[in-house]
Amino acid sequence: MGHQEYVPNDVMMDDQTDILLITGPNMSGKSTYMRQLALTAVMAQMGCFVPAKSAELPIFDQIFTRIGAADDLISGESTFMVEMMEANNALIHATDRSLILFDEIGRGTATYDGMALAQAIIEYVHQHVRAKTLFSTHYHELTALEDTLPRLKNVHVGATEKNGELVFLHKVSAGPADKSYGIHVAKLAGMPDTLLKRADQILQKLEKKSTGLPTPAKEKAAVYEPTPQSDRVEESSTALNSTSSAPAPTVDANGQMELFAPAPKKSRSSKGDKILHQLKELNLMGMTPMEVMNQIYQWQEKLK
Repeated sequence: MGHQEYVPNDVMMDDQTDILLITGPNMSGKSTYMRQLALTAVMAQMGCFVPAKSAELPIFDQIFTRIGAADDLISGESTFMVEMMEANNALIHATDRSLILFDEIGRGTATYDGMALAQAIIEYVHQHVRAKTLFSTHYHELTALEDTLPRLKNVHVGATEKNGELVFLHKVSAGPADKSYGIHVAKLAGMPDTLLKRADQILQKLEKKSTGLPTPAKEKAAVYEPTPQSDRVEESSTALNSTSSAPAPTVDANGQMELFAPAPKKSRSSKGDKILHQLKELNLMGMTPMEVMNQIYQWQEKLK
């Protein structure tokens, strides 16, 4: 394809390595790295030449993928439900001779839920399935699993900042990435400068303020225990209906800073409180337009 069109990368997974945990910014090449391995395996097993100087591959019995965003709203299945179903299919049917590609598992739900599911899936594959697995994630906390899961290794796709601009290196190296550069990618998408400056201010506050995100315990098969949704709704409702004259807190029930000032205090139904709480926790940047429309439709139905 030419030097400027594709950056070649090695994939090294010996008998002591079952999982590569891949971190790095959006658009840096994580998904491409995963797909190149799957396509090379398919080409090799059908007897084709492969685009590599040398390749030593096992015979895979199956290839399972969970890449990209898709939904089946006609059947009542959201993007996240489809993601979980496809992941479940791999966990049930994969063997120790299979290849699994999991791209950003868990990002379609709340941070704690998604991180807990992602870690539990990694641990399950490591301890029960033993398939060769490439798992990309933006949950940098999961990179600590390398200390407790002996057959997992961290790799990252490199990127650097030059004169305030993000430069993708598209080169895979050992170890975890230092950050995700999400705001830089938003800048590349052409978002307004005022929005980007505000996002950077919020990011700096969140980084200075410990958000209390759980990190994997130094124990085998440790799984996060997110705060139950019902408890969070109750705590949020109590805070909203408080008659105290003190200013409303700027930290939510999970210890995370609120992005926007709380709404003026006024009488609301419990149903409205729940919807308001869900709105506050809605991750718009992680949703498709169809998902947003579907969520708003559900709220409208509940308020009728």
